[in-house]
Amino acid sequence: MKKLLLVSLLLGSTILHAEELSTAASHALLMDADTGTVLFEKNADEKMHPASMSKLMTAYLIFEALKKGQYTLDSEFVVSDNAWEKGGAKTGGSTMFLNPKQSVKIRDLLRGIIVQSGNDACIVAAEGIAGSEEAFAQMMNAKAKKLGLQNSSFRNATGLPNPDHLMSAKDLALLAQHLINDFPEYYPIYSEKEFTYNKIKQQNRNPLLTQMPGADGLKTGHTEESGYGLTGSVKTADGRRLIMVINGLKTMADRAKESQKVMSWGIANFENAAVLSPDKPLVDVPVWLGKELTVSGVPASKLVKTIHRWDTPEIKSVVRFNAPVKAPIQQGQKLGVITTTMPDGEEITTDLIAQKSVEKLGYFAKIKALILGRKE
Repeated sequence: MKKLLLVSLLLGSTILHAEELSTAASHALLMDADTGTVLFEKNADEKMHPASMSKLMTAYLIFEALKKGQYTLDSEFVVSDNAWEKGGAKTGGSTMFLNPKQSVKIRDLLRGIIVQSGNDACIVAAEGIAGSEEAFAQMMNAKAKKLGLQNSSFRNATGLPNPDHLMSAKDLALLAQHLINDFPEYYPIYSEKEFTYNKIKQQNRNPLLTQMPGADGLKTGHTEESGYGLTGSVKTADGRRLIMVINGLKTMADRAKESQKVMSWGIANFENAAVLSPDKPLVDVPVWLGKELTVSGVPASKLVKTIHRWDTPEIKSVVRFNAPVKAPIQQGQKLGVITTTMPDGEEITTDLIAQKSVEKLGYFAKIKALILGRKE
């Protein structure tokens, strides 16, 4: 017999008011990294010049090559004349201060890219992995497509000005999310505040690393075309992670001010709430001819939603299952489905599963149960 149960959940807490957010950035996006919920956006799908923020994709491909075992952190690439001429000290741009013909370990190149934003380091890595920077840019475009970055086109490994080298704020946020989730073993490099190479110490330009507790990434950017930008991430004391992208600011001071303001707003005004949890049974499902009369039905997976701290949204879950369920029942066995309706109308379907196993009755116990009418 099919049964249906309606469960209403009230989530959130109440505060006095919600502060509106505005930013001087021309492009911006703030999202919860765990739920993917966009908390704020401004021209987030519009293509823009990402400058050195596009080095996130350069690092992604290096991390991927390491994870596949194609190289190790101690593998070395040689600095070509091309890398030195386009990205070296004489250019006046961001550089790792590499010397032509020297061999550099990948572990150092990564810090040269991430901490120092070295254009020479990017070109050395691109040439080492793909043979040329142009071929590496093709790899970047292929990876962007695979990751679902819809408004990105790469022409180099550095982010140096090119009219066709473009990304959107949303794409940068999604790429940051992938970096964090796909490469937890390498992501901590983004939190390093300085790196010394060739006896030259350089500071990480990410202002959040010194401004906000829990800040651990990711990448600044600046060219005349792009203005000052930052793709940043903060992990809060309660375990939430926010990812922010801002771009188009006039000065470094503006970047520092706006990044802290946007992040602080997201932390203060939103929270994550567990809508469904495998630890919290929703229904007791009748068992037919089992050693127990019922089995607890729980969600197969955790469902977490990002909500306003000042809201108390009503979230409804409808549980559908056929009962009684014939024993034996295995822990994790599907019993039915849970359809959760969010306040905005979004419907999310989750399997209802058995929280534990239930053995079937023995022969004589089964006969007794049938005689006593214990069929449901």
